[in-house]
Amino acid sequence: MISPRLDPTLAIRALKGAAPYIRLYKGRTFVVKAGGGLFAEDSAPRPLLEQLAILHYFGVRVVLVHGGGPQQDELGRALGVPTRRVEGRRVTDERAIEVSTMVLNGLINTRLLAICRALNIDAVGVSGVAAGLVRAHRRPPQTVGGERVDFGLVGDIDAVEPAPLRTLLEAGLMPVVSPLSADAEGTLLNINADTVAAALGAALDAEKLIVCTGAPGILQDRADPRSLISYTDLAGLARLRAEGCLADGMLVKATAIEAALRGGVRRVHVVSHRAPEGILGEVFTNEGTGTLIVADAHALPPAEAAGA
Repeated sequence: MISPRLDPTLAIRALKGAAPYIRLYKGRTFVVKAGGGLFAEDSAPRPLLEQLAILHYFGVRVVLVHGGGPQQDELGRALGVPTRRVEGRRVTDERAIEVSTMVLNGLINTRLLAICRALNIDAVGVSGVAAGLVRAHRRPPQTVGGERVDFGLVGDIDAVEPAPLRTLLEAGLMPVVSPLSADAEGTLLNINADTVAAALGAALDAEKLIVCTGAPGILQDRADPRSLISYTDLAGLARLRAEGCLADGMLVKATAIEAALRGGVRRVHVVSHRAPEGILGEVFTNEGTGTLIVADAHALPPAEAAGA
């Protein structure tokens, strides 16, 4: 049986279009954050990791930080451990931290490493506890919306020690990071994965922080996927917050994005983890697929802004 030959023109054209970006980003560091919604279906993480594999093969140094909120909620329900959030942030007690450890350091981290093995990515699983990667303290009670809230075993970051990740990256390995950390006394602390990803991006002088979420990007109208904002900056993000366009988990992401940009990360991208080529389309094309955020849109030269 003779199979028809496929026209290679489109593939060659795509490679030519991507070549300038490949040259630009080879040897640079991208921090990618994947939320727990990615793991709702067993097959869902693979398309995202296939995109990270391509970045890895092209010489981009990739650090993957993962969450696991829905999975923590599900296991918590099964074990009789209720979930409580305040403005998108999880309240964690003694039983809840055990659930977080099982899900983040166990189930999800190991599943990701298994997919990486299938894709021939040399990946290593670590957490914020390892080698003092993320140093944190227990968050003190805070007033939120007029209510005094004790977040329990939730951590706020004091410092990040990037040396362990740099060692792995220089060895050609891809770190897969769970956001759990511990205080100076060894008490486990749960830290929001967006916050950890932003702090790691700043500490590693990352070229990009890519936040993968269930939405196509940041939306002007949360109920309308067609209201995607393709490009904004810190001032624009502040306006969106003031106008009530950001809520719940996106509010937490916005805070992390601001911290990353102020910490020196050059660009932040918010893309959908549901799009099979969401990351590659965002990184290797001018048009992009999600939302690009920079510190100051007016500070970019016109040519750079066009290819942002």
